[in-house]
Formats: sequence, structure tokens, C-alpha cells
Amino acid sequence: MVTCSLRYIIDAYKQAEFERYAKLWIPLVEKFGGQHHGYFLPGEGANNVALALFSFPSLAAYEQYRIESATDADCQAAFHYAEQTKCILSYERSFFRPVLA
Repeated sequence: MVTCSLRYIIDAYKQAEFERYAKLWIPLVEKFGGQHHGYFLPGEGANNVALALFSFPSLAAYEQYRIESATDADCQAAFHYAEQTKCILSYERSFFRPVLA
């Protein structure tokens, strides 16, 4: 299993727009075989950092998701929404392997 961690720098004044974007992506990741662990919006501390975590059975499965999502109409609509609202200023993607009991 591989878990993708996305760290977003968001526009602090557009948290509602980012939350809508997040809610668009959760079912999309699952549509392509991933397991979404949620988005995490600012609470205490920094008001412009958000996180997302989701897993795929393997890095190859994640890469297939990336290929298929690039041409999926719903995924493209979600990307377009983020571009229109400019709620995301930047992001970084990291991959982790979980250690489970």
C-alpha cells in the first residue's frame, strides 16, 4: 500500500471554496480504486495549510489513477473549479508506506 499526502497552501480567505473542492475529490479518488482518508482544513495554528491523505494498493495503481483521472470529466471539472476560484496557491505531494500492527 502507498499513501499519498498532499500539503496545500490555500488562500485563507477561500477556505469554503477549498472545502467544496475537497468534497469533489473524495469520491473521485474512490472511483478509481483509492481509499480516501479525508481532507484536513486549518483549525488552530496556520490558517493557510490544508492536508489530504489517500491510499492505493500500490504505486502502480496510483499511477494508473493519475492517467485515468487526467481524462475524466468529473476530475477535470474539479481541477477547473480550483483554477477558477484560485483557492489553492500551491501544493506538494509526498508518498508514504504505512506501518500497521
